[in-house]
Amino acid sequence: MDRYSEITNKNQREIVLLKGFPCVWGKCSFCDYIEDNGTQEDEMNRLNEQVLANITGKYKVLEVINSGSCFELPKATLWRIREIIKEKGIEKLFLESHWCYKNRLQEMRDFFGIPIIFKIGVETFDYTFRNEFLNKNAKFQDYKELKQYFDSPCMMVGIKGQAKEMIERDMAIVEANFDHATVNVYVNNTTAIKRDEELVTWFVEKYAYLDKDPRFEVLYNNTDFGVGD
Repeated sequence: MDRYSEITNKNQREIVLLKGFPCVWGKCSFCDYIEDNGTQEDEMNRLNEQVLANITGKYKVLEVINSGSCFELPKATLWRIREIIKEKGIEKLFLESHWCYKNRLQEMRDFFGIPIIFKIGVETFDYTFRNEFLNKNAKFQDYKELKQYFDSPCMMVGIKGQAKEMIERDMAIVEANFDHATVNVYVNNTTAIKRDEELVTWFVEKYAYLDKDPRFEVLYNNTDFGVGD
């Protein structure tokens, strides 16, 4: 599995995929990403140290992801990230967190001491689809509530059960209200949730212009950031 990469087309940065403890929620109906979690803290720290050793600081921006929230990374790993930030002159950090940690985000901002762009897996602003079909347990009511805590929503498109109107509404909200967002085109995995090829084709054609918008990153495959497998 690739765990270090450079994102060079938009928002240039280095990115690392680290191992963390099990996701605090871990029940999203579409997610098998959590299989990358671990429980052996020493082993996780050793692996994470090897991955973090690749960071050069060349872009002054770093993104750290794991199969869950940044709060589930081992403490020793978090301390090592902080050391590297200082050693390499990192000036901005991208982290991701589940909604349940919304009241703890400032802890990370204080700990790292540099600006943080906090991502969150929203998938859709349709409350029912998000929480009942996708089982996200992210029970905010609208984008205004989300923006009180998070900077960058991660959206998902191309799932059987979604409608074009739902995606159009989601994209309209994101484009009008956020300076950064990631759009994930759904790829079949080991879960029962399936990809809607017709919906994907429609989205790719209708929203091709997003590829040229510096605010938004569209991932057509899970590994488009260069990490994962």
